Amino acid sequence: MKTPTRMIVLAYTKFGESSVVLHTLSAEYGRRSFLVKTGKRTPMSLFLPLNILEGTVVENPKSTLWKAYGFSSQDSLIGIRNDLRKNTITMFMSEVLYRTVKDGENEEGFFDWCISQIMLLNALEGNYSNFHINFLLELSAALGFSPTVEDIAPFAREHFSQIRDFLQSDFPSAMLIPLSGEERNSICEEILSYLEYHTESRINVRSLGVLKELYR
Repeated sequence: MKTPTRMIVLAYTKFGESSVVLHTLSAEYGRRSFLVKTGKRTPMSLFLPLNILEGTVVENPKSTLWKAYGFSSQDSLIGIRNDLRKNTITMFMSEVLYRTVKDGENEEGFFDWCISQIMLLNALEGNYSNFHINFLLELSAALGFSPTVEDIAPFAREHFSQIRDFLQSDFPSAMLIPLSGEERNSICEEILSYLEYHTESRINVRSLGVLKELYR
């Protein structure tokens, strides 16, 4: 069966000389990977982190790795792609999603929540340096953990008051919480430790190092 599917790019893995395994999120399949042939009709530029695509999925009951083709971009995300800092934040967000959402998981409403986060970052024109911190806290809630001040206290160390401020603030106020680059990096590490505890998995987010350099 062939199914047109809207999906979010999380990552890809090279597979031979002209194919990739594309790791995605979609409303229909949740977290799932597809074998994709690349070339002139399917350039690698389509697979930037958190790109929103539509492609045709070929379901195959005899294989766990289905094929997908015929991709088209559903939104150019100009607000992100023209901004180095936003691009770096999407690298971080996509890697966190890739490492926290397990293959086959498909929570109702989670795909739409991810789309809303991408479009919100794309639309912001200023005061978004705290976006990735707020994203981690909202991701915890979207995954069903719903962190409270008491829940996160054991992981917060010396940044308890700042994380408490995030949990108690609306989005515009959270974006204005004053933080140094070093504080942002440390808070991200602390919230990732909270996520590791609740997902019972090691979340080694390599792109956090890029954010550290960006927010020094």
